[in-house]
Amino acid sequence: MTRHRRLTPEEARAWARVARTVKPIGPKAEDLSEFIEALEHGEPVTRRAPAKPAAGDSAPLKPSALKLPAAPQNRSNERQVRRGKLELAARFDLHGHTQTSASQALPDFLARKQAEGARCVLVITGKGKGGEGVLRRNFLHWLEMPAARTLVSGYSEAHPRHGGSGAWYVFLRSST
Repeated sequence: MTRHRRLTPEEARAWARVARTVKPIGPKAEDLSEFIEALEHGEPVTRRAPAKPAAGDSAPLKPSALKLPAAPQNRSNERQVRRGKLELAARFDLHGHTQTSASQALPDFLARKQAEGARCVLVITGKGKGGEGVLRRNFLHWLEMPAARTLVSGYSEAHPRHGGSGAWYVFLRSST
């Protein structure tokens, strides 16, 4: 790494003139007036270290309220569904639902299917515009909600023949 040379007095004056024409980026921009004056007088300038916030000044960071559920631990179920060896017990299409109605209907559907002994269901969210529809984006959060979390053992994006990125396999816990 090369060392930077010091500015000559002429270069320092030129830099000071240029620096006066620049508008600060934001409210936290440093006050450069002392720096500019020192350069104009040819004095050496040392940078001050930024002030550290006091220990009690900042609020502690809050962890995310929701953690996304893990992918299914038992990948064999996912493979069986993709190969057609494990039948999908039901399909649930969220098209036509609002966010609110979908978030309420999904746990009800999963509870009904679990009670019927289903192991895997297909939930169709659709892709939405640009591949990030509202229902698709919120689907994993709904699986993490307490009403659904106790029913679900895992999930996986569906095979293209079942809807691809617009649908999900949801693996249900046994209802013992």
